[in-house]
Amino acid sequence: MTFLVKVPVSVVIPCFRCALTIERAVQSIIDQTQKPAEVILVDDASGDETLAVLLEIEQQYPNWIKVLELGNNQGAASARNAGWAIATQPYIALLDSDDAWHPQKIEIQYAYMKAHPEVVLCGHDYYFSDETLPRLLLYDTRSIGKNRLLLSNPFVTPSVMIRSSILFRFMPGQRYVDDHLLWMQIAQADLKVVKLMSPLVKIYKGLYGESGLSSHLWAMEKSELHNYLYLYKNKQIGLIVMLFLELFSIAKFMRRLGIVGINKACFGLKRIFDGFHG
Repeated sequence: MTFLVKVPVSVVIPCFRCALTIERAVQSIIDQTQKPAEVILVDDASGDETLAVLLEIEQQYPNWIKVLELGNNQGAASARNAGWAIATQPYIALLDSDDAWHPQKIEIQYAYMKAHPEVVLCGHDYYFSDETLPRLLLYDTRSIGKNRLLLSNPFVTPSVMIRSSILFRFMPGQRYVDDHLLWMQIAQADLKVVKLMSPLVKIYKGLYGESGLSSHLWAMEKSELHNYLYLYKNKQIGLIVMLFLELFSIAKFMRRLGIVGINKACFGLKRIFDGFHG
């Protein structure tokens, strides 16, 4: 199948054991009102049937979809970098293998970035898979300052479109909060970051992982603390700012642990109650 009109965007999708979801993600690209020029699927040494599924998709769209196979598992950050390295277009759009874009995502986001050449990084809002398709707020945008980005991550990764020419990349090998580090580096370099308030990606997973395991939360927390230390060592933030951010991060982590604990307790009580009335 050949698409007559394409926009200069490379889509990069890191793939790890995603045979059951990748076709849904790719279909959401096929369904775009404006098609990206290329789609790069990066198999992160899945070791299962994922690579075979990716190659089958590539055969269906040989001049549009490219499959890149990594020799060993490196994590999504390194997989995105690998896809970015072979991308040929001036814009990179990121998508996760288990999520799906709104049909107008590329049309709206590319048009905005083309009309605003000063914007280097553009993200947008999202909605969950159990929600109805929301109304798009096409003209509602927010400039995201460097201080705002230091305090929290305003973007889910599959919402981001970025200019491929920038010098920053994802931290190789970092498996948690690597996206937030990249966004912060870009903002701290005084490059323009903007959020479109239109919900243009459907998320099929919980933002902190479906299981809500405290082990995942702790891994994320360690990575966030590392991010602030990294910015300090690279002289992008000062010592006082770093210490404040690390204390603020620990406070947020303790709150999340409390929420997870309460949710688990409520679930346990519900099971006991259901058992009595079963």
